Amino acid sequence: MRKSYALAGIMILAAVLLVLPVGAKAEMYVEAYLGGSFADDLSDRTTINWPAAGATITGRLPGVAQPAVIGGLKLGTWFVKEGFLGYNYPDWMKYLGFYLDFSYHRLDLKNQNFNTNINAGGASAFFASTDFKSEGTAATLAFMFAARYGFLPDSEVPFGRLQPYVAVGPAILFSSQQPTISFGPGVFKVDNGSQSSTDIALAVDAGIRYMALKNVSIDASFKYRWANPSYSYSGSLLGIPADYNYQPTYNLFSFQLGAAYHF
Repeated sequence: MRKSYALAGIMILAAVLLVLPVGAKAEMYVEAYLGGSFADDLSDRTTINWPAAGATITGRLPGVAQPAVIGGLKLGTWFVKEGFLGYNYPDWMKYLGFYLDFSYHRLDLKNQNFNTNINAGGASAFFASTDFKSEGTAATLAFMFAARYGFLPDSEVPFGRLQPYVAVGPAILFSSQQPTISFGPGVFKVDNGSQSSTDIALAVDAGIRYMALKNVSIDASFKYRWANPSYSYSGSLLGIPADYNYQPTYNLFSFQLGAAYHF
């Protein structure tokens, strides 16, 4: 975990040094946005190890996420000819850019029913009514490399007031989950509460920006993130110690509207 935070710190420092201008004006911007987030089916195999009872419980977890509000900030720049970091980029570089994107939202899983099998000493039993729910969060720091094109140029915004763009880059996903599981004769009680996971993720954006003023723009965008976190829990089932492992695959989507100031 400490290594992950150290890596995040190094990447943030490098990215900030990249976007900060030195000696020459760059087309930088800072943006705040708000929108809605939802997740694809998070179904995955889940396992409760019950060694003191000589048993293992397996099941196919449905993993349906609750829709949530997502909020975030962007800090970015385009590689304009005016230059940043003292370098005079060729004119074609104005179509390319980079931005940091930090976002946060809840990632709660609905109360759902699924089937499990319990295996003990070579024998197996089937439970048809198992309930699962979980409360969670997701914070993402993405390092995005972007490309844009300009339409509707005028004297105030020569590049074009209407600017569709796409972006892709690596991200760090900080997530947590606190599950409650009940099946058959009892409830799996989690002793160590909410567990977190820090993982390398993939982020993809597509959007369209409109320069309402020379220094103010409105941004509508679609965001996709992929990650494969892992959570481990200790607890008890019918008073007998048990361990629970949950490794979902996150396919996270969101739509957001933002306003940016350019400088």
